[in-house]
Amino acid sequence: MINTNPSNSMRFRTKIVMTAAFSLLFGAVAANFFKISVIENKKYQKMANDQHFGSISISAHRGTIYDANGITLAKSATVYKIFIDPEAFKDDLESLQKRIDKRNVEKANGTYTPSYDEEGKEIDILPESADAFKQTAAAFLALKLNITAADVKKAFDTEGRYAELKARVEKPVADEIIKYFYDMGFSSVGDVEDTKRYYPQNDLAASVVGFTTGNIAYGIESSYDEYLSGIDGRTVSAKDSNGKELPYKYSKTFEPKDGADVYLTIDREIQYILEKHLEEMSNDHSVKNRSCAILMNPKTGAVLGMATYPSFDLNDPFEVTSDTIFDRIYYDKDIDNPTEKDKEEYTPEARERQWKNKCISERYEPGSVFKIITGASVVEEKAIDINTWTHYCSGIEYFEDGENKLPIACHARDTGGHKVETFQKALTDSCNPAFMAMGQALGKEKFQYYFDAFGFREATGIDLPYEVNGDLPALDVMNHIDLAEASFGQCETVTPLELITACSAVVNGGYLLQPYVVDKVVDSDGNIVLNNERTVRRQVISEETSKIMANALRTVVADNPQGNVDIMGFSIGGKSGTSQRFSAIKQNVTQEYGKEDETKNEYGASYVCFTPSDDPELILLVLADMPDKENNQYYGSKCAVPCAQDILTDVLRYLDKSPEYDENELKNLNVKVPLLKGASVDDAIKTIDGLGVKYEKIGSGIEVVEQSPQTGTAISKDGCIYLYTEKGNTYEPVTVPDLTYYSPEMANDVLAGLGLNYVAKNSLSSQEGATVKGQSIEPYSTVPKGTTIELEFQAQSFND
Repeated sequence: MINTNPSNSMRFRTKIVMTAAFSLLFGAVAANFFKISVIENKKYQKMANDQHFGSISISAHRGTIYDANGITLAKSATVYKIFIDPEAFKDDLESLQKRIDKRNVEKANGTYTPSYDEEGKEIDILPESADAFKQTAAAFLALKLNITAADVKKAFDTEGRYAELKARVEKPVADEIIKYFYDMGFSSVGDVEDTKRYYPQNDLAASVVGFTTGNIAYGIESSYDEYLSGIDGRTVSAKDSNGKELPYKYSKTFEPKDGADVYLTIDREIQYILEKHLEEMSNDHSVKNRSCAILMNPKTGAVLGMATYPSFDLNDPFEVTSDTIFDRIYYDKDIDNPTEKDKEEYTPEARERQWKNKCISERYEPGSVFKIITGASVVEEKAIDINTWTHYCSGIEYFEDGENKLPIACHARDTGGHKVETFQKALTDSCNPAFMAMGQALGKEKFQYYFDAFGFREATGIDLPYEVNGDLPALDVMNHIDLAEASFGQCETVTPLELITACSAVVNGGYLLQPYVVDKVVDSDGNIVLNNERTVRRQVISEETSKIMANALRTVVADNPQGNVDIMGFSIGGKSGTSQRFSAIKQNVTQEYGKEDETKNEYGASYVCFTPSDDPELILLVLADMPDKENNQYYGSKCAVPCAQDILTDVLRYLDKSPEYDENELKNLNVKVPLLKGASVDDAIKTIDGLGVKYEKIGSGIEVVEQSPQTGTAISKDGCIYLYTEKGNTYEPVTVPDLTYYSPEMANDVLAGLGLNYVAKNSLSSQEGATVKGQSIEPYSTVPKGTTIELEFQAQSFND
């Protein structure tokens, strides 16, 4: 029987609607519950924790940065955060006022008995009132923490359980503050450990080590931050039901995990040598756009020293240390008469510039040093037969450029050019026309290929931040003039690190390596968590080509010692370069087609050398960017080479490398003076005769009581040893002459006549036209007869 009652039907439909509505509501609630409890669990857990817990961060001790010998370059020391618990501070003030009121009553009643220390001074003296103490305490904290009293009072009156007054407070100051409040019975002012970064070597290797402060980080401090930073700890305090933090004493502390230590490949002593001589060169030649130097192991890619001058103090990195940086900015901004306002405006930019590592963050035209790369590419491709190839250099070459002919000159243009050049002679003479011809023989496609293969259009991958890469006109826009100029290093730009890495590949067997400045990373438990090793990016040239080039570059030095680094007993290969810095000057210096306005031109003077030449272990690059042009001293051979000479001489001595003399050097080898003091005169004379040097006996005794020069001193083979045989008749004084510009023969005659010895600092004394450039003992100094003076010689001029 069909139910035709309309009310029953309506009730049924109502039940269905209500059931559906409740189902939808339940589903929404369940879905939201699932979302809160599962999907967004961490979010709401944090919100809950924030309601029930407060926390204070405890900085982890940042890892230490060491040099290759374990000498500290950067470290973190324990300092303290000074904080106040404002709620507890109010309670402490109330308690203090109650004590003051009680004592005032005792004093009024005559029942107060003061306390005295051993010296009879009253102790436990209370202030006039709690409010007076509050004012005094604010002034005390402001003075000790170097903050304003207003900031202290603001912290006193803050709602809550924690207000930080000052971070990175030294321990003596922190101890004094805590004692001050403890003596007053206050527990509301406290301290927690914090860390502060120190750089014990100040400005040494500043652009490599870098610094970290706030959101700014440079150098190793930036690139190895994930290892150095560690994991911060935290002090967690509970909150009551009203959301107020409970007193700090009810907190729980989770200790921080200290950062790992970083050990560099850089040796502090080698770094000091680089920076010392770089500074001397920069000052002597008034370098306008900073200087830099890199010393590395070409077999591994390990950087032993990397310097930029001027540097900056890592402990005060925001202080711009050199006006040359400002001068360069004013040049770029066309500011001829800068004011104090200009200096203030451009100080942030000056800071950024001084923090930059010039070795990796700035490009320059490499000049003739790039002939090493062009030469290696030509040899590898067999683009010419290096045994028979020649090119005639007239001093200038002309290239079709539309309706004009563009002249490109050789540095020998004023003497009519180099005439007939072979491959070796072109490299030794640094002949631009010859290398332009080699570039043409190689062709644009192959030139571009080797430019990329040697890594000039990519970062080297060194473990330092802010590295840039070089550039060259792309193949589709490169013309024959670009190719000609690029062949001798004038059309392209590179970084100093790219160039020394590419030159390393030329002489190490052909392998392009990834340079690195960090040897290893050791965590706080002593485990090595990172170990950098030799990394081959690719082989660019064959080992045969590499040997040919290393020998050719050795010949460059042997045939031209006056324009290269030359150290007796060491086989050195090298190449200098002088480039026009078109990419760094603000306007085109070409005033008339093919003619340049030298007053507006700037140059880059550079030099690359390596030793031993047959199996290199050290390779060095020195760059003086925009040296002074006065007296034509801006050439690489005149500016960068003397600096490289001093650096390599000191480094080889520091590393205790043993010299290996060739036949010519052995003929002129210096003699080390033996111990003769205490020997009989006859025995001493026999010993001296065996050395092949002269002697002079002073006095009529039979025993040597003193000698000059002293034991271990070197003298030349035609030098003289003075034997003193009577006490009281020793060390006859002699005034040292000024030997500047003397020939080796004249210097020897003058010194011998005065009873003084000399040794040559380099082998240039055997070169035709050589003269004295410098002497180890200042002119007009008084020294004992027989003293040895080290003379540095210079030979005929050589321009690259």
